Amino acid sequence: MQVRAISRPYLFLAVVGLFVVNFFIFRAALAPRVLSVVVLDIGQGDSILIEGPTGITMLVDGGPDRGVLRELGAVLPLGERTIDAVVATHPDKDHIGGLPDVFANYEVAYFLEPGIPNDTNAARALEAAAHEEQGMTRTVARRGMRLDLGGGAYADILYPDRDPARMDTNDGSIVMHLAYGQTSFMLTGDLTSDIEAWLLVLDGEDGELPTDVFKAGHHGSKYSTSEAWLAALNPSVVAISVGERNSYGHPTPEVLARVAAAGAAVYRTDEDGRLTFTSDGERVRRD
Repeated sequence: MQVRAISRPYLFLAVVGLFVVNFFIFRAALAPRVLSVVVLDIGQGDSILIEGPTGITMLVDGGPDRGVLRELGAVLPLGERTIDAVVATHPDKDHIGGLPDVFANYEVAYFLEPGIPNDTNAARALEAAAHEEQGMTRTVARRGMRLDLGGGAYADILYPDRDPARMDTNDGSIVMHLAYGQTSFMLTGDLTSDIEAWLLVLDGEDGELPTDVFKAGHHGSKYSTSEAWLAALNPSVVAISVGERNSYGHPTPEVLARVAAAGAAVYRTDEDGRLTFTSDGERVRRD
């Protein structure tokens, strides 16, 4: 069998190509491992994409509509069609309206929900989409569960601590505390101040739940983000997911005043767009 020699120009290109590939592999290996928390700009609603230090992805809520697909396309790598876990904090449309489109366009391995019965059009659409997702594991989230985000990062479920079937949907919201090294994030869906107070009873050792970044409950509603809750969290940053000129008046002046009194910086999706925070385990920065 005759073996054709590779000409010098082609050999040069092959060597250069191998060098480029090895360079990017080497650079990726040296890249710092970070936890990324991105509050997506989806209007009046919530959708937060989390990526652990080893690449595990988790989407918390999906906003009101298919606009979440635009945001995911801008944040995830080109061509990526897998999300490891999806969490629906509670079945209000502004949190789950876009999830059927997420299930239709991405392969999802795990789906966590609070177990709140709901017969709205948005809830029925989500149920149908989740039912069609092949091979996906569905779990009812309860206090005490820990989700491994890889590389030492994790998310603890702090609430619900009971069956929320008879609760108001907001009061049944899943509460997650993300931790990586010395840093942490608090996500509370649309939780009200009544349940914030209950969590302080459950978790507040000396009245403290230190958190670097707090995603404000219920888009800055005056019925959430109490003074006591802010004092317990003592966040450096409060992130607010909210629609521009929304009809609810979110975030309310009362909440903005509480946050200012607590000494935290405020970032809002209606003014600042998509909010990206990264942690190297020692400190959190806004990218």
